[in-house]
Amino acid sequence: MSNKKASPMKYLVIITLLVAVLLAAIVMLNNKAQPKDEALESHPATEGQPTLGDEDAPVSIVEFGDFKCPACKAWGDQIYPRVKSDFIDTGKANLTYVNVLFHGEESILAAQAAESVFKNDPESYWDFQKELYKEQPEGGNHDAAWVTVDKLVEVAEKTTNMDIEQLKKNIENEAAEEQLKIDTNLVQEFNIEQTPTIIINGTKLEDPYDYERIKSLIEEGQE
Repeated sequence: MSNKKASPMKYLVIITLLVAVLLAAIVMLNNKAQPKDEALESHPATEGQPTLGDEDAPVSIVEFGDFKCPACKAWGDQIYPRVKSDFIDTGKANLTYVNVLFHGEESILAAQAAESVFKNDPESYWDFQKELYKEQPEGGNHDAAWVTVDKLVEVAEKTTNMDIEQLKKNIENEAAEEQLKIDTNLVQEFNIEQTPTIIINGTKLEDPYDYERIKSLIEEGQE
């Protein structure tokens, strides 16, 4: 009975095939794991919206956010300061905020107040907005009820020069209803399904916390 040994060439071919399969599997897993940004046909209209920075900046960043959203607060705490320092304050980009009303009545109340501040005391808008996010309950429980007229007044008194009675009337009379309809139309037009959603010059980020990707898109916009 013959007992031939396999040739070294045969082993080499097998090893080569195994390595190729392994590399292909690694590439597939990496591709699957990498965020897939979405190139949009257009960029959200920002006219009449709260915008921080130079309106003529070459890059427009649009944040779709909800004051009741813990992830939006996290983006504001972790990513916003870096974007502001590196790109907004240097005139390379501006940031526009669009209200999303995913969490019902409290989201609407907060957005009504913010829009009232923007209309009547625009210089205070961003201070009011950031302070309102700070008022979110600890622990990220977005179901906890905390947005009330009294809370909104409290934040406005600390951050704005607005007439407080006027603010109350604006909230109670839903004075910003038309603006919130514009925002809701933008949410629908750009298929916003989660908050925060970040769009940079027509590219919707899958991972809004990926600062390196944000940086890359802004730098591309300078070219």
